[in-house]
Amino acid sequence: MMISPTLPAELKAALDGKLQGLSRSDAARRSQRISTTYRAGGTSGTIKSDADALAYALARMPATYAAVAASLNALTEIAPDLAPETLLDVGAGPGTASWAAAEAFPSLQDFTLLDANVTLSRLALELAHGSSRLAECRYLPGDAGGNLAEVSQADFVIASYIIGELSEADQRKLTEAMWAKARHALVVIEPGTPAGYARILALRQQLIAAGAFVTAPCPHERPCPLIAPDWCHFSQRLPRSQAHRQIKGAEVPFEDERFIYVALTRTPPASRAARVLAPPDIGKAEIAAKLCTEAGVAPAKVPRRDKAAYAEARRWRWGDAVMSES
Repeated sequence: MMISPTLPAELKAALDGKLQGLSRSDAARRSQRISTTYRAGGTSGTIKSDADALAYALARMPATYAAVAASLNALTEIAPDLAPETLLDVGAGPGTASWAAAEAFPSLQDFTLLDANVTLSRLALELAHGSSRLAECRYLPGDAGGNLAEVSQADFVIASYIIGELSEADQRKLTEAMWAKARHALVVIEPGTPAGYARILALRQQLIAAGAFVTAPCPHERPCPLIAPDWCHFSQRLPRSQAHRQIKGAEVPFEDERFIYVALTRTPPASRAARVLAPPDIGKAEIAAKLCTEAGVAPAKVPRRDKAAYAEARRWRWGDAVMSES
């Protein structure tokens, strides 16, 4: 089941409820200050008040949710039999990844969230209060790395937009700890920048050495075949509500979130899929696409005269899995 990149109705309703009486201009100022801090390499420590947390959630939850949803769709497409019952959300913030995981996996029954920011944890619990799936979630405040040692294993572990806040040494420690807690699968999502890609590559290499299998987006466990300045990343388009536009100071009614992810499993996927690495070029005579395959990066050219293959290739989108290469 592919899930939508838009916020679930229950989460949207919970956020909308908090918009009552909210100063959009004040929220926009807070959101901009937090965003500037993150871009400068700062952490969520700048989110200190309930107003800060809400401004951050209103500005970032839609795009973060869209990226996580796209990553989980890629995982479930390759591993359709994955049916985790327990979730551990590391660096959970306002709980965005947990909401996406609940949508992607109807089998999930138990949700544990970890984050050092008490203000964000309070907001996460408020947003989840009326949820049919997340109302009973547990939120453990404190340092995620330290708390990981205290929690039980979970079938599925997820970490979105968190490892970039850590030093390289702490990233390696957290990576090892998350994998130790993942009974079946681990998904890590980062911004789709060269730096985010580098962090995902390091984590991927570390866990392959520990015995992990890459289920998505890569169709192999070999080193990434892309050569700098090229880097692997994907894009998910999402609509912006009026409040979202006001808080972000944006006129355009949509947003494109660039992200990079890796989904790792304890058992190898039953089948491998090539991955579309860039928007395909749809021409009158042929469709040209760049695919990552088991053998490396390969150009795919599908001529218009091959009507069935051409019709199939017209549906390819950046980030899609291609089960049978043309």
